[in-house]
Amino acid sequence: MSHLTTAGTRFAATAADRMGVGVPGYAHPLVAPVEWAELTRPGTPLHWAVLNVANGPGARPDPHCLEAAGRLSNAGVRVLGRIDMTYGARPFGEIVTDAQRFLDWYRVDGFYLDRCPTGRTSLSEVRRTTSTLSALTEDKAHLVLGHGTHPYPGYAETADQLVTFSGPWTDYRWSQVAEWTADYPPERFCHLVHGVPRTHLEEAVRIARWQGAATVYLTDRSDRGGQNDPFETLPGYWDEIVSRIGPGVSE
Repeated sequence: MSHLTTAGTRFAATAADRMGVGVPGYAHPLVAPVEWAELTRPGTPLHWAVLNVANGPGARPDPHCLEAAGRLSNAGVRVLGRIDMTYGARPFGEIVTDAQRFLDWYRVDGFYLDRCPTGRTSLSEVRRTTSTLSALTEDKAHLVLGHGTHPYPGYAETADQLVTFSGPWTDYRWSQVAEWTADYPPERFCHLVHGVPRTHLEEAVRIARWQGAATVYLTDRSDRGGQNDPFETLPGYWDEIVSRIGPGVSE
């Protein structure tokens, strides 16, 4: 897995190994043991995987999550703690407490700031948050802002990566990329797409490349009207994803 790097450093930027998978968070290791095991399989083009214990780090250390995170770290996979920003409504102190718990209990390599605000007025507070989280780890943390859509361009300077699309295939296949993203390399952007039929998998990968997203997660699972998280289980075509975007696959 030559494209994997240690936390806080950039991905390799060659055309052959630029694209990889970002896992937005599987179910608890006891519920989804197969999913967690697959992430440590040699040759899987993983950029990072999100650990979400209980809508964050939980109230106390979970030995099963600690074991799962440890296996990923030992396999060279970057583990990110999931922190909910509730679109800017979450108090700063709670966010920092969550981050410290993830570091103390699970030794994460960075953070996935879910439901991150997107507007210009929230930029200064998000910058304060990311600066504080970086300081907690001596600038070694890999930070991903989970906007789910294109935010105000200034956010690109506040984290390692931005999630500029998160949603169903029916929206993704007709989506347009914001012009300002062309000023940044693909390594700065991530797309999370659910409900992708197997017959459209190649097209979804092609769209991600065209739109300049180096990190993707594609799944045939759907949210079924918001009743379940489509990202909590393994895609039915996981092996195909690995083969299509793994090392040696050209753009």
